[in-house]
Amino acid sequence: MSPQYFVLTIIFFAVAVPVVLAIGGDMFKRWLKLKEKELEHGSSAMADTVVAQAAQIERLEQRVRVLERIATDKGTALAAEIEALPTLSVRDTAPMRHEI
Repeated sequence: MSPQYFVLTIIFFAVAVPVVLAIGGDMFKRWLKLKEKELEHGSSAMADTVVAQAAQIERLEQRVRVLERIATDKGTALAAEIEALPTLSVRDTAPMRHEI
């Protein structure tokens, strides 16, 4: 190998390697930011789901408390209690259909 090619090879690596590393580093940083945004979006969607499920659980617990009171009540007001139960709308019953 002649000294000219050796010098050109060194110059090439002195220029090309830092450029490639800089471009690769920038691409990696952008990829990390994208993954971070995906995680943030996923966690906010998960939080919304948790809030909706907590509300559904609270509604179901209220209904169970009323049903327990009716089941343990020996009084004559049983029919009135059953009639006073709130009716479920289609929106309230939709999640329960999927759970069964």
